Amino acid sequence: MKKISVMIPCFNEVENVVPISEAVVKVLTTQLPQYDYELLFIDNASSDGTRDKLRYLCKINKKIKAIFNVTNFGQFNSPFHGMCQTTGDCTITMCCDFQDPPEMIPKFVAEWEKGHRIVSGVKTSSKENKLVYLLRTIYYKMIKNMSSVKMIEHFTGFGLYDKTFISLLRELDDPIPFVRGIVAEYGEGFNLTTVEYEQPKRRAGKTHNNFYTLYDAAMLSITSYTKVALRLCTFVGGICSFISIMVGIVYLIMKLTHWNNFSAGVAPLTIGMFIIAGVQLFFIGIMGEYILNINTRVINRPVVVEELRLNFDDERTRKKKPRPEENSMKVDEDFKKEHKLDKSTFRA
Repeated sequence: MKKISVMIPCFNEVENVVPISEAVVKVLTTQLPQYDYELLFIDNASSDGTRDKLRYLCKINKKIKAIFNVTNFGQFNSPFHGMCQTTGDCTITMCCDFQDPPEMIPKFVAEWEKGHRIVSGVKTSSKENKLVYLLRTIYYKMIKNMSSVKMIEHFTGFGLYDKTFISLLRELDDPIPFVRGIVAEYGEGFNLTTVEYEQPKRRAGKTHNNFYTLYDAAMLSITSYTKVALRLCTFVGGICSFISIMVGIVYLIMKLTHWNNFSAGVAPLTIGMFIIAGVQLFFIGIMGEYILNINTRVINRPVVVEELRLNFDDERTRKKKPRPEENSMKVDEDFKKEHKLDKSTFRA
């Protein structure tokens, strides 16, 4: 019997972890009963009670697993590490807030059975903010044209990955992995195909994306998979230098030929200085982003440091002592009050 792994990264998703687990398990057990499954949550140091709910889910269904990180390792490292810890014949990654619809799982599996070892979910539209979606579209088109590999537009990582691709990820020695870029770079060799879907609204809670996280994602993709920005620094810098030299020569000739009548004035000097300084500072910033990327890779810190594993059959599961029994009982009581869970939904 083939096994499907579903990996869901989470951070402060206390309102969503139980509903998403119910929805995923229901899809797997009712629409794909011929497959075995595992559902893996990797928690990025949540502080809102998410971990208590994950403990309970792991207690009532041994096929639900959890990894707790010691701190927040960001939106790229944690999912990458989670993918590498799955044990299925294929791994499906999705977000915890229902913006990646669980109903897409059977469609991904159908394409996988046709021989596609990577099945990428591509958004054709979204119910999110129209301006945000427009800005994302502009970004995807820009990075696609700038990149040395064929980037996939409106692909966020939601999709299915065969165990052969997961094995490739495990072999990569990359402290800041960018899965979207890795998929674009090696996808053709794994018979990549795409499946379109409409992205729904977030079910509950607030998004953790902000300007900084979106900027970080953009810079990681640009500095990891493009040379255009650095080449632009070279070309624009060369053009500015040529213009500056020509202006200097012209002013020198004018002064020498009209010594008493020619006055350069302060305005052109000031304007030129501010233009050149602005261009220099902008491109120094771009070079700084590339240097930051290089520095992070040279330091070579671990992708993720785990605190605890639940429902894994290896020694790392027992890194920490279990919580006191009275705390576990309290978690159970809280769950019963907040959720009328039908344990048959999570029956292995």
